[in-house]
Amino acid sequence: MTLAIPGFDRVRLPGADGVELAAAVGGGGSPVVLLHGFPQTHLMWRHVAERLAGEHTVICPDLRGYGASDKPAATGPEVYSKRTMAADVVALAAALGHERFALVGHDRGALVAFRAGLDHPEALTHLGILDVVPTLDMWNVLHGVPAAVGYHLFLMAQPPGLPETMIANSADAYFGSFLDAWAGDPAAMPEPVRSAYLRASAAAVPSIVADYRASAGIDMTHDQADQDAGSQLAMPVTVVQQDWGARLGYDAAAVWHAWAPDLDHRLTGAGHFMAEEAPDEITEAIRDLLLR
Repeated sequence: MTLAIPGFDRVRLPGADGVELAAAVGGGGSPVVLLHGFPQTHLMWRHVAERLAGEHTVICPDLRGYGASDKPAATGPEVYSKRTMAADVVALAAALGHERFALVGHDRGALVAFRAGLDHPEALTHLGILDVVPTLDMWNVLHGVPAAVGYHLFLMAQPPGLPETMIANSADAYFGSFLDAWAGDPAAMPEPVRSAYLRASAAAVPSIVADYRASAGIDMTHDQADQDAGSQLAMPVTVVQQDWGARLGYDAAAVWHAWAPDLDHRLTGAGHFMAEEAPDEITEAIRDLLLR
């Protein structure tokens, strides 16, 4: 069974470097691009996208390496850098006739959105971030026993070969463990959706690992260069996240304020998969952002 967002068309659009991205597009009005996280696809936005489509043109792509989008071989670190993936998003929006658009990302998609905000400020009107801190800050705050929550970051940062083999040999158990452990409300992810995520992830192990490996290398280099240069996000930014700061011993709002002077930082009681668990709350946060 192929799952879809009701009322949305499925299209394939050019990204960067000849890569094509699969996307669901619906609604009408000012454009909003929604980027999914791990281990998911654009389908995670199904509830929020339907709510926003009455007011906006909503574009939900699968990131390169995920879902039905192209999965180029990681011939170099730049192939799955967030810089390249951000360029994909800008190219995709332009292919639909949108030179400027609002961008909201969750998890991995939020890291892509963050990079797009720094690299393409002329293209982004607003930026929304769900449940991450920037890559540079993420590695800086993960230490000691609490860092065990991010064991997968360390596993997929290892040189090519072993991580891909280990994960491919137990793909459903590996990816399913995150869907189970990170869900605040398992009922928000019904079995057909969960199964779709597992199938898509199992088919994309090398590219998913390459995405994570980039975050331990080239993405850090890019973030460090921007921090050293004093670069900041020029557009209004809304961040919605769980209270990871309290759990890991850092001030998440302060971390984001350093990058985003025009910041609305919100904490949620929902689990990591908040767009599925609390779609009304997330839709409201996006609508509030777009009014700024």
